[in-house]
Amino acid sequence: MHRWDRLVDLYMEGYSSRGLAAPTVKATRRELDRWGNWMKQRRPRPDLERLSSDTIVAYIKDRNTFKARATLSGNISTMRCFGEFLVHRQIWASNPLRWIRGPKIDSRCKLPRRLSSQAMTDLWKAAASCRLQHSRHLWVTVLCLFYGTGIRRGELSRLNVGDWDSVQGVLRIDGRKTGRERMVPVPDLVYRGIESYLPHRHNMLETCGQLSARALLVNRDGGRLSEAAISRGIHGLARRAKIQLSSVHQFRHSCASDLLEEGLSLPEVKAVLGHQSIGTTVRYLHIADPQKHEAMKRHPLNEWLVCQEACS
Repeated sequence: MHRWDRLVDLYMEGYSSRGLAAPTVKATRRELDRWGNWMKQRRPRPDLERLSSDTIVAYIKDRNTFKARATLSGNISTMRCFGEFLVHRQIWASNPLRWIRGPKIDSRCKLPRRLSSQAMTDLWKAAASCRLQHSRHLWVTVLCLFYGTGIRRGELSRLNVGDWDSVQGVLRIDGRKTGRERMVPVPDLVYRGIESYLPHRHNMLETCGQLSARALLVNRDGGRLSEAAISRGIHGLARRAKIQLSSVHQFRHSCASDLLEEGLSLPEVKAVLGHQSIGTTVRYLHIADPQKHEAMKRHPLNEWLVCQEACS
């Protein structure tokens, strides 16, 4: 099975070249290594060229016992893609994983989690209380960008100074995830946040001797603020503000649902968030539907309450 390790190395070289996020690449490698280690422990050891469907199904059952449906679906998808690679390398005549379907995942079955306005206020206060000036302006800007544009964490980390057009008030966001760049006009608060942060960024880079740095968001060493550092910083602010935050992606959920509540159409919100399909945007109607709120205002129960108050 040493051949397996070499094949995984070759597959990951091509996989990494797609520009995917480092955690995604790492998780894919870890899943393939787990599959290979499982087969190495089998007795008799299976032959890679004649790996049966029964053996593959046995691994899937063993690997995904008591796992969520989303986890099972993701694991099967990873294995299926690697199976196509083995077919391309003429190691397998056909890919049996093509006919193994994972569970159907309905994104609407789990509502996106949004942050309340009070939680947002507490986070901003926590960011504004940072001791160092650079940190204070950095994290206020990060919060502004997260909520004001609905940007993803990876997209935020990859922003360069050249992506910000202060004349037009527009931010260019790369299309690494969707394959399409998008230009997002920013609200006034985001504009002021970025413009207030830039002088402090320049001072930090000058101190570190990194004036040629391209990254928009930089750490105290003058390097690009990584995705992991963004998560650590935001969760640190949440702990200081004493609010529950499960993921920085909640800012994106909050941005989408609040825009819909303010009356923006689905295509407009889709364009801001950079969704490939409007079906992804539709799921936010389950937590933010202005028409639903208006309908409930006309519920007969409201008239009954008015009568009760008048009688009392």
